[in-house]
Amino acid sequence: MKVFVTGGAGYIGSVYVEEALNAGHQVTVFDNLSEGHAGAVDPRATFVQADLGEEVKLVQALQRSQAEVIVHFAANALVGESMSDPGKYFGNNVGNGVKLLEAAVAARVRKFVFSSTCATYGPPERVPMTEDLPQRPINPYGESKLMFEKILGWYRQIHGLEVVIFRYFNAAGASSKFGEHHRRESHLIPNVLKVALGLASHCEIYGTDYPTPDGTCVRDYIHIIDLAQAHLLALGPGRQGFFNLGNGDGYSVREVIQMCEKITGTKLQALEKPRRPGDPPRLVAAADKAKRELGWKPKFAQLEDIVRTAWEWHRKHPQGYSD
Repeated sequence: MKVFVTGGAGYIGSVYVEEALNAGHQVTVFDNLSEGHAGAVDPRATFVQADLGEEVKLVQALQRSQAEVIVHFAANALVGESMSDPGKYFGNNVGNGVKLLEAAVAARVRKFVFSSTCATYGPPERVPMTEDLPQRPINPYGESKLMFEKILGWYRQIHGLEVVIFRYFNAAGASSKFGEHHRRESHLIPNVLKVALGLASHCEIYGTDYPTPDGTCVRDYIHIIDLAQAHLLALGPGRQGFFNLGNGDGYSVREVIQMCEKITGTKLQALEKPRRPGDPPRLVAAADKAKRELGWKPKFAQLEDIVRTAWEWHRKHPQGYSD
């Protein structure tokens, strides 16, 4: 298929583009490089550097690509920043998302795959988390994603757009070519590995008194290639709906640090800090619906596999991408 990928220079988008190209799809990447990196764009893809807010460029790029499907990764995704600058999140994640939808209608694109988040649920009523849980986000980031999910529902109803929505948990790991390099890194695994690389003196544990086995938060980590494969399965004809993506197993902050120590062979210093506001004790996905309806099956379900691939990439790219 001809696939138009927004945010294809970002962490998740770059690996999806690689996997889509490997599967024989023709890919156009549309990215403004505010969060992504030129070095993360697979050279086999057509790359358009532009912003979703540049409507003329967006429509032109979509029409030139002759896209049959849009896979939409481009978003601002820092929870803390969304609490201090909500306008940025609603403006980009919602406002620019609507511009993309309008461009899709104008270019007669029939399918739309959206990268959403478990943050749309807020603190869950139960764990593992299923798709029928109430969606009650507690920050503008989660709210902006939920708003766009609802907007997609109207475009499906009014314009006949085929929509697939993925709500996923903690993306981690790397492919052999592409890995995780955020200009402001908030994710646990890369921050822990920075200590092993000698780029940081310590990592941090936020909260040690949660009602979990070791007192630290428990999260569901999903390998970036498994995420990409789910998005490829969504391209199948007639596939629609919303799906949680995760491994169904949770690992605590301490368990992640211990696994990083095992993989790197290095004792890592961790400083204990107070809880961060709004951090639920445990977030774990139930991904049975994706497995049942899409035939999705994670290949890198173990934390050891996830950390090992991340470490291999970070060792080769200690400073991340050069741009």
